[in-house]
Amino acid sequence: MVNVRVLRIELRRSVAPWAGAVVLTTALAFLYLLSGPWWKGTALWTAQWTSMALWTRLLLVYLWPLVVALGALQGLRDHRSKMSELLTSTPRPAWHRAATLAGTLALTLASAFALLVLLGAAQVMLGDTAYTHLGWLPISLVGALALVAGSVLGMGMGRMLPSPLTPPALAVTAFVFVNLLRMSLESGTPTSIVPNRIALLSPAVSEVRDVFLTLPASVHLGQTLWLLGMAATGFALLAVATWRARLLALTPVLAGAALALLVVPSDPRRTYVVDEAAAAMVCDGPVCVTKAHQAQLDDLAGPGRKALALLHDALGDRAPDAIRESTAVRGLGDTPQRPRDTVLIDFDDRVIAGAEGQDLTRALLAQGMAPVCFARSANESGTLGEIAGQSVAAGWVLGDLEPLDGSVHSARDQLDVARPVWKELKALPRSEQRARINAMHTAALSCQGDPLDILDGGASR
Repeated sequence: MVNVRVLRIELRRSVAPWAGAVVLTTALAFLYLLSGPWWKGTALWTAQWTSMALWTRLLLVYLWPLVVALGALQGLRDHRSKMSELLTSTPRPAWHRAATLAGTLALTLASAFALLVLLGAAQVMLGDTAYTHLGWLPISLVGALALVAGSVLGMGMGRMLPSPLTPPALAVTAFVFVNLLRMSLESGTPTSIVPNRIALLSPAVSEVRDVFLTLPASVHLGQTLWLLGMAATGFALLAVATWRARLLALTPVLAGAALALLVVPSDPRRTYVVDEAAAAMVCDGPVCVTKAHQAQLDDLAGPGRKALALLHDALGDRAPDAIRESTAVRGLGDTPQRPRDTVLIDFDDRVIAGAEGQDLTRALLAQGMAPVCFARSANESGTLGEIAGQSVAAGWVLGDLEPLDGSVHSARDQLDVARPVWKELKALPRSEQRARINAMHTAALSCQGDPLDILDGGASR
């Protein structure tokens, strides 16, 4: 055990305090000074517990190579001070000195990462999430273990290869290693350059796009085994002196990797799983949202009921009778579900998320009349033709043509496309108007044909 006096001495003599400070300040600068997806949509890093844990793990793309290099720099200390031979002649066991050195650095790095996670946790608690759980904790614990294991491995490599070039070389190698594996995780296809099992050896995770997805227990266990083997190898390299012993020191990391490859899933579709508790439905009559977004239900229920009543008046028996938040897992650009009996919404759709009151009723009505064929997200709200078609359909029910706020397409662009169709539609007999509305609704549900063209009688725009 490292006593308090020895710990104070090591904190003064080692790079440990600087390493902890660099990790914490680098992470905070990345999160707060750069504008990125961690501040957008429903999966922003301060909105939900799992999202917070995954975003902080993503930072290991930069932090892990950094701590490996800092560990190597610490491992060069005895060589730089020319004390290696003197220390080997003392009665103090080599493993004891290694434990003191590695323990000090590991403690500061783990503390820095814990402070980062605690900051995120405080903001989640101050937010409006109603879904509190501990499923995020293994994600963060593995992240802290990755920093510790990387630093210890760096120290061992620094002592084994005592050259000023060792820290930068390890930093570059670690950065390439982590990013190559992460890119394979991001692609998520069986044809990725790196097999999924090997890609899961990365301490970092993929970018967070879905608030309902989390890592399964098999991934946590496999990565823990791999990282423990890495830490054991680093510690052994730090403690032993002969080349034969150093070769034997590679056994734990190889064994950890082998065990990890047996545990983690080979199928990319099993790398992330749906958190069933977060995706469970909470309903107010026919309007349902997930447990993760339960705080949105009160604002959605009233406009939702009104939109369903208007849909019934417009479409009759063909109208949907419920509004439900979509929880289907789909890739970027995949066609969303469009069931006939339900209006599916996504809080990453700014047309829905940014509306309230009458504007929210119009947005829900538009989605029920003409559900989009292209996935909506924080950056895309369907094509201009789809949005214009929705504006005309909702305007036909409400009696006035208005653009849908929140779309990436400006109100002027929407009206420029929608207004000619709106005028032609309103000039037709009521029976013909209803026939075109019904045909448009059918086409939108099947994703066959352009709803705006159908409302325009099939004429090209």
